[in-house]
Amino acid sequence: MTQPFELPHFYMPYPARLNPHVDEARAHSTQWARDMGMLEGSGIWEQADLDAHDYGLLCAYTHPDCDGPALSLITDWYVWVFFFDDHFLDMFKRTQDRAAGKAHLDRLPLFMPLDLATPVPEPRNPVEAGLADLWARTVPAMSVDWRRRFAVATEHLLNESMWELSNINEGRIANPVEYIEMRRKVGGAPWSAGLVEYATAEVPASVAGSRPLRVLMETFSDAVHLRNDLFSYQREVEDEGENSNGVLVLETFFGCTTQQAADTVNDILTSRLHQFEHTALTEVPALAVEKGLGPAEVAAVAAYTKGLQDWQSGGHEWHLRSSRYMNEGARSSSPWQVIGGRGTSAADVGALLAGAAQDRLRAYRHVPFQKVGPSRIPDFHMPFELQLSPHLDGTRARLADWCRAMGILQEGVWDEDKLRAYDLALCSAGLDPDATREALDLSACWLAFGTYGDDYYPLVYGHRRDLAAARLTTARLSACMPLDGEEPIAPANAMERALIDLWERTTASMTLEQRRSVKASVDVMTESWVWELSNQIQNRIPDPVDYLEMRRQTFGSDLTLSLCRMGHGPDVPPEVYASGPVTSLETAAMDYACLLNDIFSYQKEIEYEGEIHNAILVVQNFFGCDYPQALGVVHDLTTQRMQQFEHVVAHELPVLYDDLGLSAEARAAMHGYVADLRNWLAGILNWHRSVDRYRAEWLARRAHGFLPDRPPAPVLSLG
Repeated sequence: MTQPFELPHFYMPYPARLNPHVDEARAHSTQWARDMGMLEGSGIWEQADLDAHDYGLLCAYTHPDCDGPALSLITDWYVWVFFFDDHFLDMFKRTQDRAAGKAHLDRLPLFMPLDLATPVPEPRNPVEAGLADLWARTVPAMSVDWRRRFAVATEHLLNESMWELSNINEGRIANPVEYIEMRRKVGGAPWSAGLVEYATAEVPASVAGSRPLRVLMETFSDAVHLRNDLFSYQREVEDEGENSNGVLVLETFFGCTTQQAADTVNDILTSRLHQFEHTALTEVPALAVEKGLGPAEVAAVAAYTKGLQDWQSGGHEWHLRSSRYMNEGARSSSPWQVIGGRGTSAADVGALLAGAAQDRLRAYRHVPFQKVGPSRIPDFHMPFELQLSPHLDGTRARLADWCRAMGILQEGVWDEDKLRAYDLALCSAGLDPDATREALDLSACWLAFGTYGDDYYPLVYGHRRDLAAARLTTARLSACMPLDGEEPIAPANAMERALIDLWERTTASMTLEQRRSVKASVDVMTESWVWELSNQIQNRIPDPVDYLEMRRQTFGSDLTLSLCRMGHGPDVPPEVYASGPVTSLETAAMDYACLLNDIFSYQKEIEYEGEIHNAILVVQNFFGCDYPQALGVVHDLTTQRMQQFEHVVAHELPVLYDDLGLSAEARAAMHGYVADLRNWLAGILNWHRSVDRYRAEWLARRAHGFLPDRPPAPVLSLG
């Protein structure tokens, strides 16, 4: 069969190594699969299928340093996960039997108890039998924290198969952002990262949830999945009728050829690997110092990081050799490898390294403050009607009084003219048109705090290139939000004074858990400003995926959603908010708002502020295209994210409500939550269209910079 495209040249400078216990793992996993009922008589695999796929070789390449028993156990896990995938395909995807597929998935978490003393059901099929056996053999060696993380990753891997099945039923192809996020869960690489910990060293619990460790796992996941999409396109798309393949997603989004889509997927894969390396070499060491990790903990993180790197090179080597995939004409990923008896010349090595260096360096070549002219504003897809609060005028006046009282207009960053030009009360009036006067005032004050901080960090600390002071400021802001009655720190500047005031007014009647949620949301936002500052100091344009995911945090979306959810009381169970459909709904709304902001603020940020955190610039840098072309890509993405929002509301939420058996009260509360998100989106678009903050004529008069004779307040220690 003719291949649909020529496989690209992959970036992979690390040599693949083979575990010497490969034959032991092959023999063990074959017998184990037979004992679990996965071979003859299963209707899914025969012995020949297992031999051809050679999961023992996969695990020997991806875990080159563990001992024989550990490699055999890990290989059993991979036999199980691939059998699950093929079993789900035959039993539920091909038949499009959603009800039976959900019933099958609902039982599987019962076989993963955190406490092994908890009884599990009697297995009914090879998937359940295999999971019960593997869980009992694996978890005694790991901590409860690891068990919890691995169980969640496994449940995501299993449950998000329903997302794929729903898309097949509807004939729907995901948009690129949705696809990347869902593929992490469906594809199982976070699950693979858990097994890397088993094979190497467990990540210390104190840093397991941190941004650097999360980015290592996510970049690892994305690279693994995008590579698999390239090799498996022919089998998945042409043979199995799958819609969940990155090449097909980009082919559809850009309206390009399959070859062009494949080359773009490979470019994204390369960018994710570069992000992995950047994080490992810059953010992880800083995290170790910040958290005070001991030598053993630092060694564990290093071993885990190297284990993820080994998985990348080993997984690629297996794809080159496995009969499961399209690999005709594939070239070695590493300049040091010899494939098929052919060596690599010094010229080839030099060309490869020069190309990789060019790709990596382009992120640092942006010349700031380029003149780009007025921002070009397209017609946005906005299906929701704008409503404005009747309290708008009063809130405007009270917000100005509050900003003066907090000192926001006296530090050299904002003045009365800027406050009027930003008209944040108008934004609040659209976001929450039904709010009481007091609630609208509070909302406008939160917007002022967040917008002021977002302006303050790059102007004050970026201007001085003072990352240490920014980190100290962020720590002090967190200390302004006491959880359980303790006193906040004495405020030293306007941001601290404003946050202390907002915290007291917002959380006075909240439970401890609600206060934790709000504080975590504010911390996420302020810490993301430090991430932006770090990139600004390096003059580094972010990787596209990392940018979009961090953009939600710099925009303060988590804080908005946290406060919005609390307005609907306890009627909505936590599992609803944690579900895939609601997460998709929220991220689609966030991305629409963030990308919309980037379109309006392009001139302000690129020409007047020397910024690098703008989606249009990120697209320009990644694709090597001009402003109008990049604007077209970002605008198309806003449209597709809005269409995804509408799709989730119309098709996925009703199914979720039925699946969870939600009460009428919970359904009504969720209806109100969706209405709030619709108001949020319509209000944000109206605000951007109405205010002077992004207009060329106002920017020409008020170029972003310090106000005359008003230096920023000094930074104090935590004391």
